Formats: sequence, C-alpha cells, structure tokens
Amino acid sequence: MPKGNDGGQASGTPITGRTAGEIAASVRAHVDSGTLAPGAPLPPVRHLAEVLGVNRNTVVSAYRQLVQAGVAQTRGRAGTTVAERRESAEEGFARDTVLRDVGHGNPAPRLLPDLAAGLAAASRPATLYGEPVIDPELAEWATRWLAADQPRDFRLTVTHGAVDAVERLLAQALTQGDAVALEDPCFLASIHTVRLAGYRTVPVPIDDEGMTVVGLRAALRAGVRAVVCTPRAHNPTGTSLSAARAAALRAVLAEHPYVLVIEDDHFSRLATTGYHSIIGPGQERWALVRSVSKFLGPDLRLAFVASDPETGGRLAARISPGTTWVSHLLQRLARTLLLDPEAGRQVASAAAHYAERNAAFVAALAEHGVDARAGDGLNVWVDVQDEATRVARRLMHRGWLARSGDDFGLVAGGRAARHLRLTVHDLDEDGAAALVADVAAAVAAADTPHPPERTP
Repeated sequence: MPKGNDGGQASGTPITGRTAGEIAASVRAHVDSGTLAPGAPLPPVRHLAEVLGVNRNTVVSAYRQLVQAGVAQTRGRAGTTVAERRESAEEGFARDTVLRDVGHGNPAPRLLPDLAAGLAAASRPATLYGEPVIDPELAEWATRWLAADQPRDFRLTVTHGAVDAVERLLAQALTQGDAVALEDPCFLASIHTVRLAGYRTVPVPIDDEGMTVVGLRAALRAGVRAVVCTPRAHNPTGTSLSAARAAALRAVLAEHPYVLVIEDDHFSRLATTGYHSIIGPGQERWALVRSVSKFLGPDLRLAFVASDPETGGRLAARISPGTTWVSHLLQRLARTLLLDPEAGRQVASAAAHYAERNAAFVAALAEHGVDARAGDGLNVWVDVQDEATRVARRLMHRGWLARSGDDFGLVAGGRAARHLRLTVHDLDEDGAAALVADVAAAVAAADTPHPPERTP
C-alpha cells in the first residue's frame, strides 16, 4: 500500500491523513464507526509519523486534539488509547440515594415565583405555524433589558434555555475539530456541549477576578474560534469579573475581532455583583445570553440572546417559525412573570437569600480554618486541601452527598480537584451547622496519613 494510506496499526485499522486535523478526523471516524473500541491503543507517535510520511509533531498535535475533545486519553509511557466511555457528570439532584444532597446546584423551589397565576394568561391566543417566533411584548421588554448592558445594534433571539443558545451559537460558527476556549473549572453543560459536538476544549484558568489574561492570550494563540465566558456568578466557583479584568480581556480580544465571544450571564437578575463585559466595541462576532432558569425556574426553558446581526441571522435561521420556535406558551408565561411587580420582589428576595446564606456558611467554615468562597451564585466553592473525591467519600460516611470539583475541571489533577462545590442555601440553621462541622472534620482527616489502597 502506498505510503500515507496505512496507519500501520496492529489491528489493521488504517489511520490516514497529512495534517493534524486530517489524522484526528480519521481516528474519530474509526471511533464513531466502532472499528476502534474504547481502550484500543493508538499507534506510537514515531511509528505513525513514519508510516504517514509526516513530521512527528503533526501526529503529536493530532493526538492532542483527540485528547482535548475527549476522544482519546494519554497513559504516559503506555501511550495513547481511545477514551473509555463513561457517564458524564450532570447537574441536578442525585437519584436513588438516602444521603442528603448538597451537590445538586438547584435554586430553592420556595423562592421561585408561582407560575399558576401566569398560566391562564399564557394559554390564549393560540399560535399557529408561520407566526412570528418571538412574542412582541416579550421582545420589547427583553430588548430594553439587554440594551441597558449592550448599547449597540444587536439582533434578539429566543432559545430553549442557555445551553441550547450556546450549542446553536457554536454550531453556526464552528466545525468539528475547531477549538473553543472554556473557563477552567467550567460549567458542566458547557463541557458537555463542546465535547459532544466534537470541538476541542482549550482551558483558560480563572482566579479571583475571573478568566485570566494570560490564559485567554494563550488560548487565542492556540487558535480558538470561540470563547465562552461567565461574566458573573461563575459556576462552580462563584467568581465574577472585575471591571479591571474585563477591560484587560477586552484589550486582548480586540486583536481577534472575528473570534466568537459568548457571555453566559446565567445569574443576571439574581446577581449581587455588576455586569462587566469582555465584548469590546470592535468585536464583530459576539453574543450575550441570559436565561430565566435560575430566577423563574429551571423548567421554564427560555433564554434571550443578543448578538451581532450576522450571528443573530444565522441563529434565527436555526429557529424556524414553521418548526423549531420556542413555545409561545412559555414566552407569554415568562412575559407575565417578568412584568409582574410581585414576582420582581420575589426575585430580589431570593437574590438576598442566596447571598446571605452562602456568606454565612463560608464565615462558619472560616472559624474552623477551612477556606471557601461564596462569591455570587447558588453554591460555595470549598478548598479542602486534599483530593476532593477523598473528602467527598468521608462526607458520605457522615450522611452528605457533595459534588467533587474534578467534575468541573478541564485539566486532570488541576486545582479544581481539591475543591468541593456545595449547595447550602436551602439548609436550615441546624443543618448548615452540622454540615460545617462535618466538612471541617473531613478536611482535618486529610492531615492524617492515608494507608495504601489495595488493588484487586
């Protein structure tokens, strides 16, 4: 067989290609078809480069793309293998557990506005095929709301929630194998969206002021085609961008005006911190996404998207008045609640509750010498100074089900792996005190020597 057509794999599966992208696509095709099963070894870099007649670094780059996309995994001296299929971590309550779940990430149901009052108004009139995709009164309200923070020309779109918006925005701009910059640690749904679509994740570390300038600059040098950023109430850490950091990030992005910048401002009306955008005046491709899930309820699957006209036009083409519009029942229900003064007061009360309860929990942990961050959002981010999975197991023995930070990490063994994300706002005083004591005890146990784990 001519050189360049046979990957030389022991199994006989031919890997082809001349560029890193072509080689990665060839491996992915074999994985998708099942000819390369989970756990199957990929050819050694040097051998595959020789067989394909390419530079060794080309194969290294291809394998790196596959690892970043979750298709392959590296095993050090053991080489690179097809990634094992495993259950992906998801948000929400855990099923079939007797433990008290403090890792669910949900808003408090009692703090959500009552939907019943708006349902009757939302049921009429009937909406038929071909009618406008956005309720006119809702569009007017949303345009004013978004324009207050993005005072420029934009096109408004309504999607089935923030995750749907991000997925559609990436799909209209990227192709399989393109690179996307994500915060590290990162919101679970963003990780799933990017990996399931076959994009490559490029992690950008965050610190106390949000996405780092050095990290974003490195991601742009790596060729990312899109950046997904949480401007405030970052999930899982609670971090919000400072005004200074946002300005510095805008300056970096100014050199890349055609990179798509997506801001997922998921906490919007509940946020206690200000909105500072990384979308500069010269950014040609951008979108601001705001869903109603956190303050009106997760089951109200609706988000507003303000974007540049070209991006908005492409997005609108995917939301047809004949087939895929967002239900006008949901839109009218959302409109009723968004315009209702009493619902507005409930949202403001919920915002104060989340901030107060999270801050009190963090202060109580500090009295036990445990470092944690409340920030903004529904959760607290606890530094356990140990492997978080180990501390989570200790908490299970004490009756708690916690969320380990490594679920949110893009880099194996990174800083997220020593954190827990806890949802504590719905605990009463006694419950919060009990959890504080148990977290402190579980963290203190990290100071004791660990016996070696037995292997079967």
